[in-house]
Amino acid sequence: MADRPDFYLISMAAELLELHPQTLRKYERLGLVRPARTLGSMRVYTRQELERLRLIKALVEDEGINLAGVQRLLSVADVARRLRPLVRDFGRRRNAELRERLEAELADLFRLLGLEPDDD
Repeated sequence: MADRPDFYLISMAAELLELHPQTLRKYERLGLVRPARTLGSMRVYTRQELERLRLIKALVEDEGINLAGVQRLLSVADVARRLRPLVRDFGRRRNAELRERLEAELADLFRLLGLEPDDD
């Protein structure tokens, strides 16, 4: 993978992913990806965004999940990624600020899942 570029224009990304460029534009409109723009407003995708697009493609094509479901799953995954370091830090140093951030992220996760958090 060392010989692969770090950035891909929309045509290259679409070809690598076997998707139509219009599909990538639609995913951007829906907020599923956020490619950077060149000075000429051309979309530029990173390797990480290509991996995210591969995941989206698999969820849609292989799992039969609609785009609204994909948006929800990606939102949940984003919160889980933010929670991971907070949980690690909480185990090492327990303080009020960290606890509040952790509780806020958990509340966000429950909201995304359509669940009511348990009030202990």
